[in-house]
Amino acid sequence: MGLVPTQLLNNPQKILSLVSQRQEALSDNIANMHTKGYRRKDVDFSQYLNSGISSNLENKVVQKYGPAPIVSSSSGGENISTEDELALMQENYLLYNIAVRHLSSTITEIKTALNVSANG
Repeated sequence: MGLVPTQLLNNPQKILSLVSQRQEALSDNIANMHTKGYRRKDVDFSQYLNSGISSNLENKVVQKYGPAPIVSSSSGGENISTEDELALMQENYLLYNIAVRHLSSTITEIKTALNVSANG
């Protein structure tokens, strides 16, 4: 998957929520990097792209509650790299900016359409 999950751009509220949750997970990783037994967390955007749903039960749970955005990996806290987490935070910041610009563009289009219909 590339930097921008394009299927999510049509739902900027969803991507902004995911970016917020990912920022929280990455911050927790840095804060707990020296905590024994801590498991690294991240947000799996691919769960929101309708991939990986393998059973009817999973499909029903996802439809009712939505997929769990924060996933844990098996690495212990001692394997968390500050540099890697900060790089992921930068990627997350870019996703946030893309989503905000997309949402702003959509709002501008709506305002333009309302002005055209009001003047026409």
